[in-house]
Amino acid sequence: MTKFLLKGFVAGAALLLLSYAALYLVVHFFPSLAEQYYDPIFNFEGEKGILYFVHPFILSFALAWFWRRFKSLFHGPFWWRGIELGLVYALIATLPNMWITFSALSVSLSMVLTWFAYGLFQAIVVGVIFAKISP
Repeated sequence: MTKFLLKGFVAGAALLLLSYAALYLVVHFFPSLAEQYYDPIFNFEGEKGILYFVHPFILSFALAWFWRRFKSLFHGPFWWRGIELGLVYALIATLPNMWITFSALSVSLSMVLTWFAYGLFQAIVVGVIFAKISP
């Protein structure tokens, strides 16, 4: 249980740092994409804004459970196992969520594609961390 918590917090902290960096990178390199977040559909005011910063820990603990249960199915060096975990997560969770998001909400395809790529990247980072900490 201690190793499970350690993995979740380490991966969550890494994702939190990457999430914060991604905010600045999007504004700097993709200003037109960042402008889309001023749409009223997005609400970052008040106490709800903290949920953005909790998300990396929710994702890391969910993937920690998944890793503990299915890590024996991933083979190869730790970095490849991390990539595999990221791909599996992206295909079974991120892709269907982005599909329904794009079909039901007024968001651009570029925004949905960046969300998908970011979700894949997050899962790969977590997978590499887990494969290194708990092979």
